[in-house]
Amino acid sequence: MKLPVFRLSLFVFAAVVLLRADDTAAPFPVAIRVRADHPIAPMKPIWRFFGADEPNYATMKDGRRLLTELGELRPQQVYFRAHNLLCTGDGTPALKWGSTNIYTEDAQGRPVYDWRGVDRIFDTYLGRGVKPYAQLGFMPEALSTHPQPYRHEWRPGLPYDRIITGWAYPPKDYDKWRELAYQWAKHCVERYGREEVETWYWEVWNEANGAYWKGTPEEWYKLHDYAIDGIRRALPTARVGGPHTAGSGGAFMDGFLEHVVKGTNYATGKIGTPTDFIAFHAKGEPTFVDGHVRTGIHAQLKALDNGFRKIAAVPELRGKPIVIGESDPDGCAACQGPQLGYRAGTLYSSYVAASFARHYLLADRHGVNLEGAVTWAFEFEDQPYFAGQRVLATNGIDLPVLNVFRMFSRMGGQRLATESSGEVPLERMISDSVRVQPDVAAMASLEDEKLCVLVWHYHDDDVPGPAAEIALSLEGLTARAPAKLTRYLIDQEHSNAYAAWKRMGSPHAPNEKQYAQLVEAGRLQAAGGAETVPVKDGVATYRVSLPRQAVTLLVFELGPRG
Repeated sequence: MKLPVFRLSLFVFAAVVLLRADDTAAPFPVAIRVRADHPIAPMKPIWRFFGADEPNYATMKDGRRLLTELGELRPQQVYFRAHNLLCTGDGTPALKWGSTNIYTEDAQGRPVYDWRGVDRIFDTYLGRGVKPYAQLGFMPEALSTHPQPYRHEWRPGLPYDRIITGWAYPPKDYDKWRELAYQWAKHCVERYGREEVETWYWEVWNEANGAYWKGTPEEWYKLHDYAIDGIRRALPTARVGGPHTAGSGGAFMDGFLEHVVKGTNYATGKIGTPTDFIAFHAKGEPTFVDGHVRTGIHAQLKALDNGFRKIAAVPELRGKPIVIGESDPDGCAACQGPQLGYRAGTLYSSYVAASFARHYLLADRHGVNLEGAVTWAFEFEDQPYFAGQRVLATNGIDLPVLNVFRMFSRMGGQRLATESSGEVPLERMISDSVRVQPDVAAMASLEDEKLCVLVWHYHDDDVPGPAAEIALSLEGLTARAPAKLTRYLIDQEHSNAYAAWKRMGSPHAPNEKQYAQLVEAGRLQAAGGAETVPVKDGVATYRVSLPRQAVTLLVFELGPRG
């Protein structure tokens, strides 16, 4: 967004003040302008997608609890994507692993289908207002061309490639693979109804351009074609797509886009493959420097920029919905390490606010149809409190990042034009990340008489810094009466169970009273009571101080129109 000339002085002043990395330094000024009379586009809820490697955690006590909270964000519109739904095993979860035993073979090599595991998982989703984002992955042991070893025993600290075992190989029989896809989709229609299953997303595999696929690109295109053919035979109106590449996909994505539009379908012999949506992944790049975490938002934004550009360049696909199948500050939710120490606190939550806002801007730039972005974070059952994995909750206690999604869920209607003197321009963020002045910016929406302004104070470096003193101006209002304001806040004192846990002395096993306090601290909290804000000549102004790495949502309930 281009800054007005008269505000450039404030922008420069902010950069100078931030040379002092001290949170006791004087706050720096930021002017934010919201144009209520200038809608940009619908405020699409792209945030309403979540996922995890480990599907079986969803059916456990804390998994069920968290799914309920996700479903409450926007009932019947939240989706959950999971790996390992076709893996062979007894359903016991572990890090980077899951299984359902959906497919085995008898002594004569005939398929044996067992729906109990996947039904338990999908029943758990649907019973909590969450819909499946159904992934055909990974290869059942009986179908794998290289079945042994199969069940891996990876844990944090071990080489990542230890997870790549027999589940990552092509099928020994593509017709049996297609029939598995057909039988599963058919079963889902019979169990849940055609109308319900038509609302799901169906996709094949994960990151086949990386470690997750031990075949050639052409073998994967064949895998994809056969699976889609099976799904569409069971449900011709099923919503199908892919390819869920790591990053924007490089040559693999180029080949996929060419194949589904102009290539010969391996399963049908026809030209092209049914494609209702396109998916790729975008991740940040955190490091550990000078004793602190430094996130790398530029890496995620570059992947988005490149991926949108690829899709926009294919006329047949340019208008298709796009889902960022994994959209996160780093690449491995189950991994741990010093560069990942940001996850439990407010650096993660402010990163999410700043990055999701740029998802919208990049989609606008390329003129593509961004449908959603999957946050690849859920929970790991019965791990130590605040163990350092990328999660939304720990032992049933919500982390600050989950409260950003609660803020997102309150926004709707039309996305409004905003300007901020403290915003890092998109091009600079893509090229240089956020390494000098912080990014203090806003995203706003207007729905009926509710105007929401989300404001964040983000910096890649997890070090102290001064607060931003924000002068907010709402312009183009039609209401005459004062607006009622409720302000929600995520900082060290609000909506932050991790900070509360540290203030308790970081108990290894919180007692009943402490646990109840942490659960309450993890909820989205308002900063003070309701306020009234005068409206004069279509303008309302408000001032607020926002600490470094904090996020606030200001909800203005507007009075009658003039």
